[in-house]
Amino acid sequence: EDMEAERFDQSMARYEQAATKVWTSLAWLNFGQAVILGIGMGACMWLSAKAVAAGTQTIGDFVLINALLLQLAIPLNFIGFIYREIRQGLTDLESMFSLLDEEPEISDRPDARDLDVTDGSIRFDDVDFHYDPDRHILKGVSFEIPAGKTVAIVGPSGAGKSTISRLLYRFYDVTGGAILIDGQDVRDVTQKSLRSAIGMVPQDTVLFNDTIAYNIRYGRPDATEEEVIRAAEMAQIGDFIRGLPEGFNTQVGERGLKLSGGEKQRVAIARTLLKAPPILVLDEATSALDTHTEQEIQSALDVVSKNRTTLVIAHRLSTVVNADEIIVLKAGKIAERGTHEALIGSKGLYAEMWDKQRQATEAEERLRKAREQAVEFGVN
Repeated sequence: EDMEAERFDQSMARYEQAATKVWTSLAWLNFGQAVILGIGMGACMWLSAKAVAAGTQTIGDFVLINALLLQLAIPLNFIGFIYREIRQGLTDLESMFSLLDEEPEISDRPDARDLDVTDGSIRFDDVDFHYDPDRHILKGVSFEIPAGKTVAIVGPSGAGKSTISRLLYRFYDVTGGAILIDGQDVRDVTQKSLRSAIGMVPQDTVLFNDTIAYNIRYGRPDATEEEVIRAAEMAQIGDFIRGLPEGFNTQVGERGLKLSGGEKQRVAIARTLLKAPPILVLDEATSALDTHTEQEIQSALDVVSKNRTTLVIAHRLSTVVNADEIIVLKAGKIAERGTHEALIGSKGLYAEMWDKQRQATEAEERLRKAREQAVEFGVN
């Protein structure tokens, strides 16, 4: 806390120095402008007074010149201010137009059509992808998710699991191969229709500083109150919401800081249920939760994925045991594939990962029980 306060003080000191420099320069500019105008007006008045004394001008001429100079002085005083404002405005306009001129990395083709989802089957056909040409993320990945089935993607960190979900959502285009939904290449359809057909429950749920009802309804803004309540019940968060003083009108805070990790995930699940997409992507939806909360969330996720084409990106293997097929990625390639039982029996990479996570879970459970016993002993 002290370190961050010191950093803030240093930043504010730099800002104050810059602001002082700017205002000092403006003050000197205004002072110089006033001096020049004052000298000019004084010179004109002196010449006019001299002409009156010489008899070449009348007192009326002197008064007229004085009045004209006063009328000119006020607009002239604003010249510097107006110039500065125009320059600042032009700078801001330049920044705005440069932003508007930015071309999106992914754009719809001129002849792009809306995605027509009939069954919701997904096929990755020999997909290659790289962010950097020198480092390939996916290499010849091919698999299919039949309509209404669940396929899980697992593997070590950096294997390319989350990249698959980003490609399906078309945050990026594949560099080789194709991704097809019901036989339609995702590059040939509009992004709006593609993303409206896919519901995603991410690892880091994005909640807005508004009510719980607003955040659930964000999945479908025209949803009725009854539909919002039904979605919350299916996501197993209805009882919790009703227990709050303001119910569905409770403010969740910035990024949902007033809710726990499990509660935020349930709100995200309710949002996805309300959207009712034919295709569902669970991108490490429980990896940031403890084992107990994960088990509670998993039952809600099972409700969401029922009868939907579901792609599960998972770090914890316990969440994909019931998947119709599990694909193990390693270094951007498919290393193994099959059901949980078949992969355990093959004694390969999946079985090795399963053993390590099982040991870690058992150790976590022992630690939790030890803490509970310590608390109980302390109370007694």
